[in-house]
Amino acid sequence: MSSLSLAVRDSATMLRRNLLHARRYPSLTLNLLLTPVMLLLLFVYIFGDVMSAGIGDGGADRSEYLAYLVPGILLLTIGGTTIGSAVSVSMDMTEGIIARFRTMAIHRGSVLIGHVVGSVLQCVMSVVLVGAVAVAIGFRATDATALEWVLAVGLLTLVSLALTWIAVGMGLSSPNAEAASNNAMPLMVLPLLSSAFVPVDAMPGWFQPVAEYQPFTPAIETLRGLLLGSEIGHNGWLAVVWCLALAALGYVWSKSLYDRDPK
Repeated sequence: MSSLSLAVRDSATMLRRNLLHARRYPSLTLNLLLTPVMLLLLFVYIFGDVMSAGIGDGGADRSEYLAYLVPGILLLTIGGTTIGSAVSVSMDMTEGIIARFRTMAIHRGSVLIGHVVGSVLQCVMSVVLVGAVAVAIGFRATDATALEWVLAVGLLTLVSLALTWIAVGMGLSSPNAEAASNNAMPLMVLPLLSSAFVPVDAMPGWFQPVAEYQPFTPAIETLRGLLLGSEIGHNGWLAVVWCLALAALGYVWSKSLYDRDPK
């Protein structure tokens, strides 16, 4: 077999291993899914009328705020799901299985590839589940064309890939699973500090740069534009640049940590 065939075969094996782990131990994924679902229900049914009146033209319309909220919740879901990837990678590193893999005749990068591809698939499934909850409570994107839906799915996948590589690096650099979970928490906190819940221009002036100059806000605004027809402007290319930069950074960081000789 060629080296490429071996790499594909070993990566597929590692992907199957990670998916089996996720299926046998679903509690971590379900716990991470609970946060975006609870926030979605809380902000729609408790704060929905007030929030829609505050960011709209003065009228309280819960359905309008639901449409505004869902893109941010979907990005929050991706950030939360990747925390599980950091924990999984850290457990592999600390429990000795990585040391065992190093002694076996397998493609060296297949372990990380399996984690990354498995995490992206879990992110996509998590987004589908949270999206189903949003649809069940009234979210609709009827004006989005087929091309816009394809671009929206592509953006969500690209964000998942970028954040997963960052999460893998956090997992590799953490001494244990608890530290990995704490280190990866910014992936869930940053969406809370973005335009996910209110527009940037409605925030206090001193806080607006925090919300504007970060990766989640352009991704959320781009997703809103694709699904709801709002203005995308420069947010589209900003979101892509952020994703590519984070993916490259996470890949280089993860590879350097993984290739480092164990102490």
